[in-house]
Amino acid sequence: MPRLLITTERLALFGTLLATFGELHPLCDHWVQGSKTAVRKRLYGEDLVHADGTPADPDSTRPTMTTSDLGRRAVACHVASYTAVQLAATISITRAFGYRVTPTALLAGAAINASTHAAIDRGAVLLWLAKKTGKTSYIEHCKAARLDDDGKATSELTGPGSAWMELDAALHRSIGIAAAAVTTWLTTRPDARH
Repeated sequence: MPRLLITTERLALFGTLLATFGELHPLCDHWVQGSKTAVRKRLYGEDLVHADGTPADPDSTRPTMTTSDLGRRAVACHVASYTAVQLAATISITRAFGYRVTPTALLAGAAINASTHAAIDRGAVLLWLAKKTGKTSYIEHCKAARLDDDGKATSELTGPGSAWMELDAALHRSIGIAAAAVTTWLTTRPDARH
């Protein structure tokens, strides 16, 4: 294939994937993700709880797990729905334009987005990166104000309107660049086509 054609193909596919990954992120985080999942995905601890998040007694006859297990379960549910939407949209959009992303490339891009999404949304990686880059004071300063049912104002570190949420979204979107680049490269390399 002439160089200009392969370059054009790569740029077009990269742009399509980048737009798809980037624009789907807010949809998956705010519309697809369930409220309970959003609240639970950063839970840590060794306290025993039931699957619904209620505290468990040591004598409980219902299945129990640690708070950390509940947090990991919640982030896994979120990442599964995020990945399903991303894969369906990527296949639909590229095929609608008459293009086929190779299965290996499709899964590689999804794996990059899914694994990093899980690590970032769990919270520890985001805090570690914030500390390493001097953004901890930004997170602590830019909290979201909330009013409880009694009209009392409280602050929230991680929810909508917070620096945490802005840094979270920025990380996901920048990782989407790498996922789009890898997916494009795997799909368009010479030995990927028969």
